[in-house]
Amino acid sequence: MSSSSDFQQDRHSFSGSPQKWTDFELPGDTLYYRFTSDMSNTEWGYKFTVTAGHLGRFQTGFEILKQMLSEERVIPHLPLAKIWEWQVGVACRQTGHQRLKAIHLLLKIVQCSSQGDCDLTLLKPLWQLFTHMENNLCHDTAKPGILLPLHRALAELFFVTENRVTELGSLQEYLLALNTEDHLHRCTAQ
Repeated sequence: MSSSSDFQQDRHSFSGSPQKWTDFELPGDTLYYRFTSDMSNTEWGYKFTVTAGHLGRFQTGFEILKQMLSEERVIPHLPLAKIWEWQVGVACRQTGHQRLKAIHLLLKIVQCSSQGDCDLTLLKPLWQLFTHMENNLCHDTAKPGILLPLHRALAELFFVTENRVTELGSLQEYLLALNTEDHLHRCTAQ
C-alpha cells in the first residue's frame, strides 16, 4: 500500500499472518494497493479497512479544541458545559502526555468560561490524584522540591479553579464536593 501509484511514497508492505499487520496512516486522499499471491496455499487473501481522516484521534481533537478555545469570538458559541464534562472524563481516562494535554484544555476552559459554565465538582477524581501526589511528595524526602509535570499541571489547574470559585463566592461548596467524607472526618479530627 502506498500514497503514490509507483509505490515509492509512504509504502507499507505486509506478508504472512494477520498478526503481522499493523494500523498505519497515509497522507492525502488516495490509497494505492497491490495484492500479489504466491499461490502457496488456498486461503482467501487479506481484508483491510480504510478510514478517511482522523476521526476519534486524540491529537486531532486536542488541536481543534485548543484552537477554538484560543479564539475569543468563538468561545461564546461553544457549549462549554458539555465540552468541560467531556474533557474532565478524557483527563481522568488518559495517561502520560495525553493526560497533560487534557488538563491543559481544562485550564483554558476554566480561564475563558463565565459563571456557571463548568461544573467544577466533576474534578473530584483529579483532585484525589492530586492529593495522593501531594501526600507522596510530603513523605518522599529523597527528592525535595521536584514536581512531576502532571503534578505541576494539576497544581496549576486547582490553583486557578480555587481562585475562580472564590470569585464566585462558592469556595466552601467546592471544597466539600471535591473531598471524600473520610477525608473530611480526618481533617475534623486533626
